[in-house]
Amino acid sequence: MKLANKVALITGAGSGMGRVASLLFAQEGARIGAIDIDEKAAQETARMIESAGGKAIAVKADVSKSADAQAMVAATIEKLGGLNIMYNNAGIEGKAEPIVKLADEDFDRVIAINLRGVWLGMKHAIPHMIANGGGAIVNTASIAGLVGLRNSSAYCAAKAGVIAITKVAALEYGRYNIRVNAICPGAIDTPMVSRIQGGGTMSERAVNRISTLGRIGKPDEIAKMALFLASDDASFATGAPFIVDGGWTIG
Repeated sequence: MKLANKVALITGAGSGMGRVASLLFAQEGARIGAIDIDEKAAQETARMIESAGGKAIAVKADVSKSADAQAMVAATIEKLGGLNIMYNNAGIEGKAEPIVKLADEDFDRVIAINLRGVWLGMKHAIPHMIANGGGAIVNTASIAGLVGLRNSSAYCAAKAGVIAITKVAALEYGRYNIRVNAICPGAIDTPMVSRIQGGGTMSERAVNRISTLGRIGKPDEIAKMALFLASDDASFATGAPFIVDGGWTIG
């Protein structure tokens, strides 16, 4: 197993890519700290892991709050015996509005969760990783951090920021045997994408415009990339954005 005897903290573990990654990491031997602002959703993910023979705890946390970020790290270490992997995955899409119509508080909320949340997760996890001789951090960015998307100024800014602080963290902590990478998903079949589509599905024309493969991605395709980056298979990979977008950003 790729993550045998490892402890992984995963934010946004209550649904979508976070839940699928939590289950996959557990299958590969990791003990999971399943973190979500929706406590019941986090508990369900932990229950699914336990029922499959794994070990997990559920922790409610608002990743944009420093006290919550500190507490989720402390709870994971206390109850699971350490922290080797952090997957900063929690995020929201925010309101779809052009720049001049987007309310200040809506901009701030997206930045707080999608960017500040990643920064806080690393801030509180890295000291423990240093003390334990290293670790792996995976941050969820987006192709929105690489290209501009209409009506998504806050989201694009946050995800570009995630890519930037991923590079900074890799520079600062590589000497402590800590690798830090980001995943840049394209359109993935998750509750978030469903909400963006108004609860429906993308038209064939829309799908073909954003994917050369003629389909949107599956959560497990992102989870497998996260597993690679969290495992020793990626032992020489750090400071990079890994694009998994079905060809959206080719040109």
